[in-house]
Amino acid sequence: MQYRPYGKTGWNVSLLGMGCMRLPRFDDGKVDREKAYEIIRYAADHGVNYFDTAFGYHGRTSEEILGEALADGRRERVIIATKQPFFVMKSKDEIRRNLENTLTKLRTSYVDAYLIHNVNAHNWQAIQQMGVLREYEKFREEGLIKAIAFSYHGGYDTFAEALSAYDWDMCQVQHNFMDWDREVTRKGIELAGQKGCALVVMEPIKGGNLAKAPDCVKSVYEEYPIQREPVEWAFRYAANFPQVSCILSGMTTLEQLKQNIEIFSQDGMTAGNLSEPDLAMLAKVRAAYESVVTIPCTGCEYCMPCPHHVNIPGVFEMYNTAKMFDMIEPSRRTYMFITNAGANASHCEECGECEPKCPQGIKIISELKTAHEALKGWVEI
Repeated sequence: MQYRPYGKTGWNVSLLGMGCMRLPRFDDGKVDREKAYEIIRYAADHGVNYFDTAFGYHGRTSEEILGEALADGRRERVIIATKQPFFVMKSKDEIRRNLENTLTKLRTSYVDAYLIHNVNAHNWQAIQQMGVLREYEKFREEGLIKAIAFSYHGGYDTFAEALSAYDWDMCQVQHNFMDWDREVTRKGIELAGQKGCALVVMEPIKGGNLAKAPDCVKSVYEEYPIQREPVEWAFRYAANFPQVSCILSGMTTLEQLKQNIEIFSQDGMTAGNLSEPDLAMLAKVRAAYESVVTIPCTGCEYCMPCPHHVNIPGVFEMYNTAKMFDMIEPSRRTYMFITNAGANASHCEECGECEPKCPQGIKIISELKTAHEALKGWVEI
């Protein structure tokens, strides 16, 4: 396993970090705890020392599951990062209670890195006005947390403003070769490095999308003289930045975890590993993907729950899958199950609650209509 410095903290963290937002689930959506324990423990026993979770993941059970999995002596060997979203910070007392509940769930007396979850252009000023950072500083003084950090979705300007307003220990951002001039951009990554702030990358394979290669993408990869799996190219892109401390992957199966550990254990998985021709090839791959995928949903579920029970990420996944692989019928059949569950896009009341929460800025209401028209109508007797 490759390891890198975690900003100015003095910690060395595994380049591969385990994201606990996509743990294995049963058909009803509940986490398969036994499989989750197996994956988490295998990761901790095979070089992964960085685990990322949050207050709200998996219906507020992710922290609890991670704590249970690490409770048998592994917790002392790893670094845990978790997050509290601003929308649950109703008061300063509430901020403390939320942290105390998190510590109980994680079965630990401290959190290594505590993030303000999903800082963005809509809430950054309010976060400052409420004095959230001073509350986090109190937690650090009391030994309840070690590092103060934030996660971010959005453009460069607000990111640069937030990063420059405080001496952060870490920031967590979305980045992959599809987003290299979107979100915080490469300029934002360089800024974090200049400030000595640890930088953790989320969505390196864009919600799993970059692990799939439709024919138009596959042909770009196959024509290139260096042959690697698409997922490895995506990880190598993120690892190419010397400013990146850790790359998160939300691994759902033990097989995915083992594959990723193998990738991140290669000697060549280093900063500067990609050549100019490599980067030019990835630019062609990006163009090929953009010719196929029409709704840039990563499945983060920040738009959920929908007050009208629409399975927004599920609808978009079905639509994108149909477009990406040019096979509408399998997706229409799967959409039938979403319809039977009363969660298809026809239930959208256009209330608009989802759109401000979307890190990708998707026009969810209109895209749901488009997806529904394409996917509706499957009948199975």
